[in-house]
Amino acid sequence: MAKSNPRWVCNECGASSSGWFGKCPSCGAWNSIEQQDETPVDRVVLSTAGTAPVPADRTDMVVHRLASGVGEVDRVLGGGLVRGSVALFSGAPGIGKSTLLLQVGAGLARGGKAVLYASGEESTAQVAGRAQRLGAAHPRLLLMAETRMEAVLDAARELALAGELEAVVIDSVQTVYSAAAEGLPGNVAQIRTCAAQLVSFAKLHEVPVVLVGHVTKDGQLAGPRVLEHLVDVVLSFDGDDERALRLLRASKNRFGSTTELGVFEMTAEGLREIDNPSEAFLAQRPQRVAGSCITATLEGSRPLLLEVQALLAPAHGGARRNCVGVDPPRLAMLLAVLERHAELPVLDQDVFVNVAGGMRLHEPAADLAIALAVASSHLRRPLASDLVVLGEVGLTGEIRHVQRVEPRLAEARRLGFRTVLTTPPRERRALPLELVAVANIRDAIDAVLA
Repeated sequence: MAKSNPRWVCNECGASSSGWFGKCPSCGAWNSIEQQDETPVDRVVLSTAGTAPVPADRTDMVVHRLASGVGEVDRVLGGGLVRGSVALFSGAPGIGKSTLLLQVGAGLARGGKAVLYASGEESTAQVAGRAQRLGAAHPRLLLMAETRMEAVLDAARELALAGELEAVVIDSVQTVYSAAAEGLPGNVAQIRTCAAQLVSFAKLHEVPVVLVGHVTKDGQLAGPRVLEHLVDVVLSFDGDDERALRLLRASKNRFGSTTELGVFEMTAEGLREIDNPSEAFLAQRPQRVAGSCITATLEGSRPLLLEVQALLAPAHGGARRNCVGVDPPRLAMLLAVLERHAELPVLDQDVFVNVAGGMRLHEPAADLAIALAVASSHLRRPLASDLVVLGEVGLTGEIRHVQRVEPRLAEARRLGFRTVLTTPPRERRALPLELVAVANIRDAIDAVLA
């Protein structure tokens, strides 16, 4: 019998320590360190179909993808699930993870082979009832209520050897356990062991595996960080309780980009794909209201039109800066530029900035729109309703060029916008919108708010 090795491990971050601490030295969590007796296990071995080295220029080494039947999911994945890959799917409780994966499972099952959906949190009757309500019930979508990893792998292996398995879904990795590791389901040893067994199965049988992962109260993936290193794709599903909008992003993707965005709406019949998210974000936009400005941003290859809202109020005491969807240091810089180079006294004001729809603006191309929304609120003059604003603002007040302007302007024209405020193009070319060219922040304010 193998010798047991006692260790002190943090249940929050998975870090090992020499003994017990009240506070984890790595992540700072309190009362999270527990003693774990781990027995070395020879069965947890990552297996692949071939181990011989191959030249990198071989043309037959292609990635085979499976369309999930949900277009927004395929967009984020880069075209679909890759055979033999392992994807980790996370999100807050009640956000719709199981709903989306049932719809994905039904879409994969329509391809002709079985999809094994193993739930450790619900009974088969509960999962089947939800699938029927969502219209995702399919004879080749096989449900299994099981928390023992060996039982799940036995069922999956039997289908795979018969050539009848398309994909495996585990809901969730924190609820399953393996006899190859000590401790309760969800602890560091169990998560690491179960994940390694699933990765080994996926690579050996060329079957994609999707894992559902819990999140902490801070929104981070629960469990050891090694879980994210083991898998090929890490997806996050988020939204909020006040809106039915749901956003799917990839923070890791070994087979595609991590900049793509999937947009859904939660309905009584399940998650509905939003093919035109710009129109959804601008659906309730007020017309001719001071403090509102439209900009065009890019999420991967998808252009999105978003509304930036600003409100200024007299400060009582220290001036406050409240941001939702905008980087606070970026806003502080833009306020300083407005004060110095546009001579707008905004630094002594309470400033509130919001991106409507719950989105976030990450790229500098939205700088000019944020600055003009603040200036519009301060001057109490509305911007034109058919105006879209693009431009990065420098510390000297200059407006810099934006990359990939054409898809942004094409999206703006499609939604009825007629004018764009930005810098002069580097080369003479026809634009789909009327151009108002500006060189600095003062020119921009004079052009649209004079």
